[in-house]
Amino acid sequence: MKVKIGKGDALIVVDVQRDFCPGGALPVPRGDEVIPVLNEYLERFRRAGAAIYATRDWHPPNHKSFREYGGEWPPHCIQGTEGAEFHPNLKLPSDTLIISKATEPDKEAYSGFEGTNLKESLESRGVKRVFVGGLATDYCVKSTVLDALKYGFEVFLLVDAVRGVDLQPGDSERAIEEMVRRGAKKITLSDLE
Repeated sequence: MKVKIGKGDALIVVDVQRDFCPGGALPVPRGDEVIPVLNEYLERFRRAGAAIYATRDWHPPNHKSFREYGGEWPPHCIQGTEGAEFHPNLKLPSDTLIISKATEPDKEAYSGFEGTNLKESLESRGVKRVFVGGLATDYCVKSTVLDALKYGFEVFLLVDAVRGVDLQPGDSERAIEEMVRRGAKKITLSDLE
């Protein structure tokens, strides 16, 4: 499948933050492997004049997802900390739209759409197709893709630019199967014209 990107398209880079990469507080195994691939997508989308978004977990220190507060995760991506920063090797253009999620203590948000203005922002720019990559396949990427489908966007999953947590072996594969079953299309860099 050859896909030509342009004005009605958006790239959504999900949660490529220090804490989700090796050495961080909640590292996705081999999570940093997505960075060089995403940098190539970023360059292609920038050249095509498409919209570029980057989501980030932006938690308060007492977030409900943290074990100390009854959640299942160690503290991670706390607002204003180094761990919450985008990975230093990720080359986000200066006009990237940053979407901060799960910013309130009592609300969890895996999806970039949940509790944010992402949907409205995409619609106001006339975006019809979204291309999603980043971390982690089986959590925030999956939730973002499924919400985008629910809101009527055509969705492409960048399978060469995602990595999963895989708490249970095979979680990432099952997540990809579910996204495809719901209507997402799998593509890689070589599918872009």
